[in-house]
This record gives sequence, C-alpha cells and structure tokens, in this order.
Amino acid sequence: MISAVVPARNEEAMIARAVESLAAQPEIAEIIVINDQSTDRTAAILEELAARIPRLRVVQGEAPPVGWTGKNFALSRGVAQARGEWLLFTDADVEHLPGSAARALADAAQSGAALVSYSPEQETRAWWERAVIPFIFCRLAAHFSYARVSDPAAPDAAANGQYLLMRRDVYEAIGGHGAVRGEVVEDVALARLAKQAGRRIHFATGEGIARTRMYRSFAAMWEGWTKNLYPLMGGRRWPLVRELLEATPWLQLLMLVSAAFIGFFSYLGLAFLLAEHLDYSFRLRRNRYPVSRIIYYLPAAFWYAAALLVSAWRHARGSVAWKGREIPIGAR
Repeated sequence: MISAVVPARNEEAMIARAVESLAAQPEIAEIIVINDQSTDRTAAILEELAARIPRLRVVQGEAPPVGWTGKNFALSRGVAQARGEWLLFTDADVEHLPGSAARALADAAQSGAALVSYSPEQETRAWWERAVIPFIFCRLAAHFSYARVSDPAAPDAAANGQYLLMRRDVYEAIGGHGAVRGEVVEDVALARLAKQAGRRIHFATGEGIARTRMYRSFAAMWEGWTKNLYPLMGGRRWPLVRELLEATPWLQLLMLVSAAFIGFFSYLGLAFLLAEHLDYSFRLRRNRYPVSRIIYYLPAAFWYAAALLVSAWRHARGSVAWKGREIPIGAR
C-alpha cells in the first residue's frame, strides 16, 4: 500500500532508528533507502538492517546529473524502484511513531487529500537547538498556515519533506521530482504543483506522528538553514526585507540604545521589547513549544536574521552548500 522512500547521505547516527520505525508500520509494504554516496558508516548499517528487515531495499546512489540537486535525484531513483500506490518521502533522521502510517492514510481518506504532510515534533537537546529551532518553526507557521494550506479554496501550498505522503498517480501526473529537480526546497515545490493541479493537500502538525532531531552540531544547523531560509521566506527582495523587519526587534533595540540621548525612548523601547517577548510566548504555546524558551528570544531573533541574510546572499551568488556538495541555484 505504501512505499517509503528515504534518501540517506552520511546518516549513521539516525538511519537505524528511522528504518526500524518504518518497518514497524504494517501499512508500509516496502522501505527503499538510497545510500547517496555516504562516506561514514551509513552503508554498513544499511547492510546489517537489510539482513534482518525483508521489506528494506538499499539503492546505491550516484552523483546527480547537471541541473539536479542530490536529494531530488536520489528520491527519483528510489521512486523508480517503488511499487506502492502511495509514496512516503521521509528523511533518514525521522523516527516514525506507532500507528502513524495508518493515521496518515485515514487523514487522506477523510479529507480526500492526494498529498498528506506533517511537520514532525522537533527534538532540541543543546541550548542552541532550544533557542533557534522553536523560533524558526514559529516563523514558518506564520507563513504556512495549516488551515490555509489544507483549504482547497486558498492558494497557499506547503509540505514538510520530513513526512510527505503522496498518491503515486498524482506524483506522476505533476512530473514527480523531475519537475522540481533543481529546487532546494523541493517539498514546498511539489505541494505547489499538486495544488495547482487541483489536488487537495492535508497539512498538519506531526505531534504523535513523527519526531526528529534535525541537526547534531551548530555548524550543521547553520549550513542547513542558510540553504533553505531564503526560498522558504519567498525568495525575493521585498519579502526578505519585510520578514527581517517583522521577525527582529530592530526598532526596540534602537530605542534602548538611543536612551543615552533621549530618555523617553528608553521606556518606550523597553515597553515594546517586553511586548515582543509576550507575543513570542503566545507563539511558542500555539506551536507547542515550552514557554520557557522565551529566554532565548533575542539571540534566536538575531541568529535568524543573520542566517536569512546569508541564505539570501548564497542564493544570489548562485549556489548553496550541503553535506559536502555545492548545489547550483536555479538550474532546470
């Protein structure tokens, strides 16, 4: 019924947990992992897993052709091996919780959706994860409303590639990953194509569905978000400026700094800054993060602004880096 397709490039830390959690889902008939030229122990771990999980097949990846990102090419090769009527695209660092595949199929049946996607629970262990990850996902929630994406009358389209389930006939009808082969944010691009084709999307929180720890080092987090943030926030100059003004308390801090010259501004700036903290606490609760993460608001806001600016610069330059590869921007 479902073919799970998993790209894996240097995922030795999580690949076993991901595959075993997929194998525990009765609705998943086969698990296809594309070992995308890993240089760590990913290949050896997959070999051991394949020996005891009959539903697992490992496809050896190749360097992507010109115009393709590595992930999109790997996924297209995995689909070529798949036989299911539903395709589950998921990352190698995602743990699938018991009953999640059954719930996804039920949500698809109830909503009539051809594409079901969830935003998994985010594991945050280091202080820099606890600071940055909630802030970014609160910003993403402001841009990609679950309700509007799931509303067939609204133009909004989005999906999270950590859990993206699509009917195979719809995937093929919109051109599959070949149609988005040069896209860095391929999940959102696929969702747009599906919605433009008149297909319904069901987009929801992944609480109780899946969980992931996206990055295991500060450097990996920086590389990952500077790859994705600019296109996620519109990929154009004015949306970038608007996002920087909305997400970062520049004015409030300017008022506090100017307090040495005009005392009134110190009280006004402090009041506005406290209001921003209060608003962030509401957004944390709305997105199911502990309100205690409010203590990281200022460093998270300015880290986010810096990452967004660097992401814009890298996209303007024409390439972004990810896991040892330079990905050209705009190639089709």
